[in-house]
Amino acid sequence: MSFAAPQPSMPLGEIRPPPAFDRDFLVHHAGWPLAVFALATVILIPLRGDLWLADRLYAWEGHRWSLQQGFVTQHLIHVMGKRLSTLGWYGVALLLIASGSFPRLKAWRRPLFFLLLATALSTAAVGTLKLWTDMDCPWDLARYGGSRPFVDLFSARPARLPTASCFPAGHASAGYAWVALYFFFLATAPRLRWLGLGVGLAAGLLFGFAQQLRGAHFLSHDLWTLAICWTIALLLHACLLVPARSPAARRVMPAPPAPGLLSRSEP
Repeated sequence: MSFAAPQPSMPLGEIRPPPAFDRDFLVHHAGWPLAVFALATVILIPLRGDLWLADRLYAWEGHRWSLQQGFVTQHLIHVMGKRLSTLGWYGVALLLIASGSFPRLKAWRRPLFFLLLATALSTAAVGTLKLWTDMDCPWDLARYGGSRPFVDLFSARPARLPTASCFPAGHASAGYAWVALYFFFLATAPRLRWLGLGVGLAAGLLFGFAQQLRGAHFLSHDLWTLAICWTIALLLHACLLVPARSPAARRVMPAPPAPGLLSRSEP
């Protein structure tokens, strides 16, 4: 599959090309997120913020996970939410295929390929890590009506315990994978990048909180899922959407055509 760069004759206004991986970009897209992630991890795991929040959710539900099989949490958000995310992925795949046949979509081929790959790799990475981390769900713990002791991420798991696969949060990855929309729009319609980020964060928060209410995950499980999804999207953005340019080539260039979206985009 070949990828075509936007051509100078394309209509619908002009935008700056995706920013290079310079110092400012890395500070804002890697440095600050890493600092927030590290601080939140310390609060949630070593300082037991996870248990503090789960204790209160468990007590609020009557000292049992009463929403574990609830219609909204189990069927509407957990089952249907995942299906909706999968449907969105197939929609992106169809647009990518169509970009090979419709000239007006040709310039969107690389951004669509990025979005398809970022969402797929994010969910796959989280699913693979779940098999290695060997951590329990809250509903498995004696503290919350189960039978196993609590063992955090940074402690050795006793050999007598059965295997577990609850970390990171797999279902939340179906939502957080879409934070890749931020970089997708950064490369195509920059004024929409925050909307794209909001979609991914909102979906991930909804899916993740529903699972916390069911007793399936701690908050740190969702935090690490978000960090994985953001990191994969950031790295793929660098590989696919920010090709090396000479200083003379870093000029304002036409945006890919987006019929019906915007008449122009701002830097």
